[in-house]
Amino acid sequence: MPASQQRLGLAALTALVVGSMVGAGIFSLPQNIARSAGPAAALIGWAISGLGMLMLAFVFQALANRRPDLDTGIYAYARAGFGDYIGFSSAWGYWVASVLGNTSFFVLIFSGLGHFFPVFGDGNTPVAVAASSLLLWTVHLLVLRGLQTAAIINALVTVAKLLPIALFLLLAALAFRADVFRAGFFGTPALGDIGQQLRGMMLVTVWVFIGIEGASVYSRRAARRADVGRATVIGFVGVWALLVLVSLLSMGVLSQAELAALPNPSMAYVLQAIVGEWGATLIIAGSIISVLGALLAWVLLCAEVLYAAAGDGTMPAFLARENARKVPANALWLSNGLIQVFLLMLLFNSGTYTSLVLLAASMSLAPYFLSSAFGVQLAWRGDAYAGTPAARWRDFAAAVLSSTYALWLVYAGGLDHLLLSVLLYVPGVALFALAKRQRGDVVFTRWEALLFGAIALVAVATLVAVWRGALVL
Repeated sequence: MPASQQRLGLAALTALVVGSMVGAGIFSLPQNIARSAGPAAALIGWAISGLGMLMLAFVFQALANRRPDLDTGIYAYARAGFGDYIGFSSAWGYWVASVLGNTSFFVLIFSGLGHFFPVFGDGNTPVAVAASSLLLWTVHLLVLRGLQTAAIINALVTVAKLLPIALFLLLAALAFRADVFRAGFFGTPALGDIGQQLRGMMLVTVWVFIGIEGASVYSRRAARRADVGRATVIGFVGVWALLVLVSLLSMGVLSQAELAALPNPSMAYVLQAIVGEWGATLIIAGSIISVLGALLAWVLLCAEVLYAAAGDGTMPAFLARENARKVPANALWLSNGLIQVFLLMLLFNSGTYTSLVLLAASMSLAPYFLSSAFGVQLAWRGDAYAGTPAARWRDFAAAVLSSTYALWLVYAGGLDHLLLSVLLYVPGVALFALAKRQRGDVVFTRWEALLFGAIALVAVATLVAVWRGALVL
């Protein structure tokens, strides 16, 4: 396929951002938020997460404009700012988070189908895992046909899946009752105080915003570099508005306790409470279409991360190989192979959609923080801001706020998720060492060896905790 046909314009890049963010998360949002927070905390939480993620969107926009040479996506910023091992870890963590996210999509698809076919249960029964595996490799074959074909399908699905969400918002607004919204406004005693509620909902908000960097990952395929930043901000603002409306309007239809007890996709059961069974059927169908679209976008993202990192030697060279249609086939095989492993693991530990997405959100925090920290570094040095002091300090402020937000999310996510994330970072060192050997380089510098040693020690302690049952995978 000629290279010119692989170029993506503003509409396609925005669709990738929206398609990546509006997937599984929005359809489970009423239950996911209500299980941790009441209306007051939800309002504050959305304001905090909206500001934090907007700052991150501005960081990606600034980096795309100020460092156009770093065109391989989110991990390239960590590598440029902090060296090879940190850059590799950013790529690895982002990739694993994407793989976990894809696994959760399969769980949600068949959890939704479980409403009609009980054999699928909550999406983690043997039949559901078998069906998920079949769907996984069908998508795999579709993506192998070409990135442009998949991107076009993603754009069409993005439009189609917004229609049931729009209908939900209209009907929920008409059914909204102020007395239901005000009742338990500050949450129940079981949820704790406002601070505890905010901490509880933060990883959920991160999960529904994952994909904000979708245009950055594909920056080297953009027809115009400036469209990367525009697509990121446009996509974020639109999706943020959707997420806030879905969660808050639901709190005016059912009480916090009722929402928290709903199965997923919980949006379906909120609409069922408004209009009856057909509402649940409509939203479940819409969620399946939406998740299929998000699944396609994230399969593309998984492969692209490995492929881009292999292109500059961060990952082993075999991951940079493309097929005749310019698709990074080896990266795609490795990504979907790991998804298959995670699907099979569901048979042994009964992992749920919520547990998968919280771990995926936690894994994404390091890449987001490192990109923001590089934004701070770039603006502070001022090398890319000659003659534009106002823009320099504006971007510096956005990067500092974004970095602070990412660090606070690590705290809000809790120690359990942090330790499990560290455990998943360790296996990647094998690919890092292979890539270094292929380039004829020493694997670690002195400080990188110390860093890896510390990570390995924490990982061993985490394994011991898992073995003793103190932590659950």
